[in-house]
Amino acid sequence: MLDRDRQQRTSAGFNRRDFLKGSGVAVAATAMATATIEEQAAADVKPNIVPAKPTEVVLNVNGKEHRVTIEPRTSLLHCLRDDLNLTGAKDVEDGSAIGADTVLIDGKAVHSGSVLAMSCIGQKIETIESLKNGDQIDDVIAGFVKHDGLQCGYCTPGFVMATRAALNKKPNATVDELKHMLGGNICRCGTYQGILQCALEIAKKGEVATKGGA
Repeated sequence: MLDRDRQQRTSAGFNRRDFLKGSGVAVAATAMATATIEEQAAADVKPNIVPAKPTEVVLNVNGKEHRVTIEPRTSLLHCLRDDLNLTGAKDVEDGSAIGADTVLIDGKAVHSGSVLAMSCIGQKIETIESLKNGDQIDDVIAGFVKHDGLQCGYCTPGFVMATRAALNKKPNATVDELKHMLGGNICRCGTYQGILQCALEIAKKGEVATKGGA
């Protein structure tokens, strides 16, 4: 009985071995056709590569428009120091972890070594050089001198800018608030007490001290 069933299936044209062989040929043909299409598509696609060549951009720094030619990888810190000769922000380490490179970008304290110069196009950049107008200096600078918040002075510009940003944001800031807002800056000389005294003295005035109003 079983032999008769096999013969009937074979005579009807249905054979498992032939079916598998036919399926394998079909799969191989499909794979070859797909590979050919993909190879052609890859050949038609042009590499999307943008050369990292210097480009001219306009940056608003300390209220003035500056045209600089920089590479896309240039940090704001190196653009300020190398292209605009604004050396107040200090280049201490690649990670910019201690805040010596702090500047204000649209009023916010930012480590300039951690952002690309090109990302600052259209934004307002302020460096410590903006806090002096002739013989007049910002209250924060005067306060650092008064309360001996300087010592070696290397991290001082960044601390001054961070303090200015903090007082602009919270003119009546408390000690705890100031400690929090200045937490991104570190001083190895340990002048924190003098810096806090400076900031608190200005904060107790109850208003944002104007630039040049020492």
